[in-house]
Amino acid sequence: MVEHRPLSGIIAYVILTLGVLIVAFPVYLALVASTHDAATVVRGNMPLLPGEHALENYYRAIFVGGSRYAREPVGTMLMNSFIVAIGIAVGKILISILSAYAIVYYRFPFRKTAFWIIFITLMLPVEVRIYPTYKVVADLGLLNTYGGLILPLIASATGTLLFRQFFMTIPEGLLEASRIDGAGPFRFFKDTLLPLSMTTMAALFVIQFIYGWNQYLWPLLITTQDSMQTVVTGIKKMLTTTDELAEWQLAMATAVLAMLPPVAVVVFMQRLFVRGLVETEK
Repeated sequence: MVEHRPLSGIIAYVILTLGVLIVAFPVYLALVASTHDAATVVRGNMPLLPGEHALENYYRAIFVGGSRYAREPVGTMLMNSFIVAIGIAVGKILISILSAYAIVYYRFPFRKTAFWIIFITLMLPVEVRIYPTYKVVADLGLLNTYGGLILPLIASATGTLLFRQFFMTIPEGLLEASRIDGAGPFRFFKDTLLPLSMTTMAALFVIQFIYGWNQYLWPLLITTQDSMQTVVTGIKKMLTTTDELAEWQLAMATAVLAMLPPVAVVVFMQRLFVRGLVETEK
């Protein structure tokens, strides 16, 4: 049986294909630029095929470092970014699931008010509260530390909302059955809610890992040591605005390396990510 697709379907696929090509072309150019020498990239007539300096550029970027404005190798910056992203994602999940559990399953005065106060904090991103947050971190001696990079960013109203909506879909019968079995609040949370929340936790982990990985303003503000800078701030420092010629091939290699961990997280956790969002909406 031959399937006859309508013209509108073909047009939709053509438009989607063109959109993918437009989005992917700059990424491909960055990949190609990372395989050429500095002179080829700076001339402005860079070929569209990979060059012969890929191993040299990536080895220098990962293990040696770039210009005098970004002396640390990319390997160190990638490790810093990975620690920060993991810390933010795990911290947000832990705090969000506990706060949502308290709001849904505990009866205390002003319970809904507490939830709305948490929800309103969505209107207060880091950029709005940057000065008082920096003052607290500096007074606690957390500048140039992983704690200073992670702790101010782990509270998440989005995660609390996500877990709250999911917990509200869980039948009351499970809570009653746990009480009949003699399970206390902690056991109900550990043995019942946590296993059911795995897909939601995976969805939130993907979102928050990418959020932590792409942080730029906060790490730039509280890190003054090259050994503590993240890969996003490192890329910016490689693109100097002085008379010194920027080493674009190393910057492009760093950009390509910086894309790999978020892409890997999305690819390997795509199924759990989609399931977590769908189940939360039911």
